Amino acid sequence: MYAITGITGQVGSNLARQLLSQGHKVRAVVRDAVKGQTWADLGCEMALADMNDTPALTRALGGAKGVFILLPPNFDPSPDFRESKAIIASLCQALADSKPERIICLSTIGAQASQPNLLAQLGLMEQALSKLDLDVTFLRAAWFMENALWDIAPARDTGVIPSFLQPLDKPVPMVATRDIAALAAALLTQPETPAKIVELEGPARITPNQIAADFARSLGKPVRAKIVPRDQWEQIFRAQGMTNPTPRAQMLDGFNQGWIEFENAENTRIKGNTRFADILPDLILRVGM
Repeated sequence: MYAITGITGQVGSNLARQLLSQGHKVRAVVRDAVKGQTWADLGCEMALADMNDTPALTRALGGAKGVFILLPPNFDPSPDFRESKAIIASLCQALADSKPERIICLSTIGAQASQPNLLAQLGLMEQALSKLDLDVTFLRAAWFMENALWDIAPARDTGVIPSFLQPLDKPVPMVATRDIAALAAALLTQPETPAKIVELEGPARITPNQIAADFARSLGKPVRAKIVPRDQWEQIFRAQGMTNPTPRAQMLDGFNQGWIEFENAENTRIKGNTRFADILPDLILRVGM
């Protein structure tokens, strides 16, 4: 039995389907029984647990051969990351009490960076879980290609994609969530113990200009990327409802300046098979024309 947290998200849902297709038993760890019903219908065992509810989370993870865990995304955290720290503490206790044979933790490129930024939440999780006397592997994934969902409406409606990633010709490490799920499934089920840190990106890095070109081909119309000036970011993020936009801006600075990067040598890194152009048509269909 493999327990999966975040099963309603992009990586977790892909992972669950892959494990089920391979004949493995899957336990869906969800907060909402209604949202979990889809997975029950597919044959998953269902366990209800909020990530802050340590006893419920312990029960949800108990008896699992392997578990897949992730930190629920928080793009507008408190300055001290107290929300994420509370979840990390709950996760650590639940894992220590349930003692699964193997833990695959979804982390991120740049988790080791010392500079403050939004992804530091994942660095905190790595630090805490590393102290457990358990088999934990951190799957550090690149920028999700699916983040381009936010670009579909402006590309379709105006032919211009506002880019916070810059300069526009700078290649960015990206990966498709289905490639993350495929690797997570392999790490969970392989007989040998995985490495402590596994790093994953797509087959080739991609620039904002290349993303715009792929949009143009998929939409059948001219599309270009346009830099969003750095001094406008905070105003834009606050207009979107954020109260603490600084960590998000710092994260983007890290990608743009190059200090958010993988820790290990390129020849040790795993490369996915999915190109951005491969997933874009499905993303566009998901949003609707």
